[in-house]
Amino acid sequence: MAVIQEAWIGGVSTRRVDDLVQAMGLSGISKSTVSKLCKDIDERVSAFLDRPLSGEWPYLWLDATYLRQREGGRIVSVAAIIAVACDAEGRREIVGLHIGPSEADTFWAAFLKSLVKRGLGGVKLVVSDAHEGLKAAIARVLGATWQRCRVHWMRNALAHVGKAQQSMASAALRQAFLQPDQASARQTWRHVADQLRPRWPKLGKLMDDSEDDVLAYMAFPAQHRTKLHSVNTLERLNKEVKRRADVVGIFPSEASIMRLIGAVLLEANDEWQMQHRYMGVEAMGEMLNPPPNNETLQLPPKAA
Repeated sequence: MAVIQEAWIGGVSTRRVDDLVQAMGLSGISKSTVSKLCKDIDERVSAFLDRPLSGEWPYLWLDATYLRQREGGRIVSVAAIIAVACDAEGRREIVGLHIGPSEADTFWAAFLKSLVKRGLGGVKLVVSDAHEGLKAAIARVLGATWQRCRVHWMRNALAHVGKAQQSMASAALRQAFLQPDQASARQTWRHVADQLRPRWPKLGKLMDDSEDDVLAYMAFPAQHRTKLHSVNTLERLNKEVKRRADVVGIFPSEASIMRLIGAVLLEANDEWQMQHRYMGVEAMGEMLNPPPNNETLQLPPKAA
């Protein structure tokens, strides 16, 4: 049974699992066996996704993967939101999975509230792409600052520039990210915006509107910034989720999504626990417990 479960979670299709069973000298998978297999996986996944959380989790990354699900005779696109957090010891864990038909304020708020209910606390920065309703939900539920994914923002910014000029514009925009602190980054950002505005007014407007959100991470320890400016932290994880989801193609139900994607996340999380700390614990300690006579970390405004 364990071999069958691991093969299925690892990316072997249902039909090929049946072939595998027969190759092992068995007569195929009966409905009762499939039912027991699913029940066992569901119990493991539920225990993982519903586990209590404790302590402080200063950093939280959220990313959406879109999957196809059959619903009432139609095929609809659903968002699978994966949450990854880093604790005060610099270790990261996958802390949640949420499936929903939209990304409205209520969708995000419900997910964040479920994380808080399980014990997620002490969140100072949430990193994600720009999603409708998310910014407000972060401020209301977590009281944290929002960092807009810099990689996705850059793509949106360059869409306002002709292809021939994109390399030049990209180099100019990156000057702000090379600065040593947030004050210098903001000054450079505004200078670059004023330089680019006459030629690309829409880009200038985007920079005006998104300055706080894109540069939020600059207020945090320099040692952590490379992992705070985007959701690329989840890139390998998302690729594995997508690879496994592509084997299925169209999921028959939300429960089937939770079963499979949850199992993939459980395995990935187990691997992470065997690795070194994800972030420097010394810088984390200085941020969370600054010496009384030293300057404290100046956090940016909370998401409005």
